[in-house]
Amino acid sequence: MSREELIARLRALPPQRRLITALDVRDAPAALALAGRLGPAGGFVKVGLELFSAAGPEVVTQLRGLGRDVFLDLKYHDIPNTVAAAARQAARLGASLCTIHAAGGRAALTAAATALADAAPGPDGRRPALLAVTVLTSLSAPELEEVAPGGGALSERVARLARLAWDCGCDGLVCSAADLPALRSVIGPGPLAVTPGIRPAAGSADDQKRIATPAEAAAAGADFLVIGRPVTQAPDPAAALAAIAAEFA
Repeated sequence: MSREELIARLRALPPQRRLITALDVRDAPAALALAGRLGPAGGFVKVGLELFSAAGPEVVTQLRGLGRDVFLDLKYHDIPNTVAAAARQAARLGASLCTIHAAGGRAALTAAATALADAAPGPDGRRPALLAVTVLTSLSAPELEEVAPGGGALSERVARLARLAWDCGCDGLVCSAADLPALRSVIGPGPLAVTPGIRPAAGSADDQKRIATPAEAAAAGADFLVIGRPVTQAPDPAAALAAIAAEFA
């Protein structure tokens, strides 16, 4: 499946299917229980480092068995051969989205993108989309300067990494809604944009530095939203997710 066809098919999903609930929980039973409480807007779920470390690949298979699309957010950052092998495993598991750090460099980005471009389509007819992480939304500009000094302003770093990832064959980006308008001016409308750091207008920022409401992210051009605690810690996760879906639409 070509990159263009994959992106078009993902963008064609209705808004409520483009909300991703982060299952940042301690084990598979907790993840499966939460996934079962998300209601009609809970089609996409995220398996990150905490859950994958606790439950392993089997939890992806179990969530797929519940009819959930899986965003496998492991943020590959290693040598080219290793990230390509990991991407192939994500495809075999039936993940719909997976992530790689753009800071891993051209060779690693190209290797992972090539591995997924060659992957067989999953049961839904799609291969996994490869998303590049530019700068984590938890990092402020001073913190970024501390770990990688001399790289320019935060916005310049994000744009440089985004352009590199797109040129290397990645299907999209994980970035904040605040970064999106400037990014679109640099790399155009092609890449998928998956936006974390989503908080309802009255919600807490928690440990995120660069956040947006669902409506702000939609206006900025986000294709998918990643929502964690505002849904997972709500008394009624399905109702919280439905409210966000209404604002995103």
